[in-house]
Amino acid sequence: MNATQDPGRPRAVRISSTPDDLARLQALLEAAEAGVGDVPALLALATEAGTVTPKPGSGGTAFLWETLASVTAVDTAAGRILEPHLDAAAILAQAGAETGGPDVPCEGTWGVFAAEAPGLKLEATDSGAGTVLSGAKPWCSIAAQLDHAVITAHLPDGGRAAFAVDLHAAGVSFEDPAWSSLGLREIPSGTVHFDAVPAVPLGGAGWYYRRPGFAWGGMGVAACWLGGAVAVARSYKDGLQKAADGGREPDQLALAHLGEIDRTLTGLIHTLARTAARIDAGELSGPGAWSEALRVRGSVATAVERIQALVSQNLGPGPLAFDARYGKRMADLALYVRQHHAMRDDAQLGALTFKGDHPW
Repeated sequence: MNATQDPGRPRAVRISSTPDDLARLQALLEAAEAGVGDVPALLALATEAGTVTPKPGSGGTAFLWETLASVTAVDTAAGRILEPHLDAAAILAQAGAETGGPDVPCEGTWGVFAAEAPGLKLEATDSGAGTVLSGAKPWCSIAAQLDHAVITAHLPDGGRAAFAVDLHAAGVSFEDPAWSSLGLREIPSGTVHFDAVPAVPLGGAGWYYRRPGFAWGGMGVAACWLGGAVAVARSYKDGLQKAADGGREPDQLALAHLGEIDRTLTGLIHTLARTAARIDAGELSGPGAWSEALRVRGSVATAVERIQALVSQNLGPGPLAFDARYGKRMADLALYVRQHHAMRDDAQLGALTFKGDHPW
């Protein structure tokens, strides 16, 4: 933050853009702050942002990630709503450009549902009049409040593919998610049931996972996690400054932890800046893209957990008990970062490294 910036206004997270470019985010960030806890308002914000935010690989990947990080730094749930809508917009654009498939406009609000769970299966079949989806899909966040989704389903031959589906169509029903989480309370994830619901194919079998945009989208989620970590770090630094202004200077332990947080976040920002530039230069459009995504996601997820631990240890139970904004941020971020599969993702990266896919 520069010396002339109002400390009460939401602050953008800079990866590599100029201050003038980042200033374009201010209205979005202020709207996100005003919409905290108001899902319809945040969905409207996501729809508006989707019309002006660059797609990954289009030359503005760093600004896309700055948008995601900056909104998440305002409120983790706001970033959690924005990210899948922007990802869906990118997937629809990629499907049209890369496969010559139908041009599906990104109108209304969108989610991306690709998770699987034991005992639940969504299947795509040819009805004679087109593709229909039948079965159940788990982990569909705020599905009942969305208009459309990009969704993956199993094919008769055993593969999987992506489809665009209207969530208002006949045959779609929403199971009560019984969401008991204290984190991301306004974004419950539940099971959606489909009974012969028409769907538009997006690419063929396996295209959704093979496209470079799959890795790019995974790194967009990591940009959100980074924004959440930056918010935690800022609250910690601001707390130390407030105490110092009251005559209680931070001790060496508090400063050491602040120093570790600084070098961790700075290193991640440099990594994301370099990676965004490589994506825009066309250097991460092949098989190595997913390895890089695993590196980025693993590094950011580890840093988030470390920064949360350091800040919690230093600030103690007080803010968790009496600061609702801080408590919400910590709970939201802890749940959000669990989208990372920890050692299982490292094992996947290790397997790729073992095959020789590494830069060292």
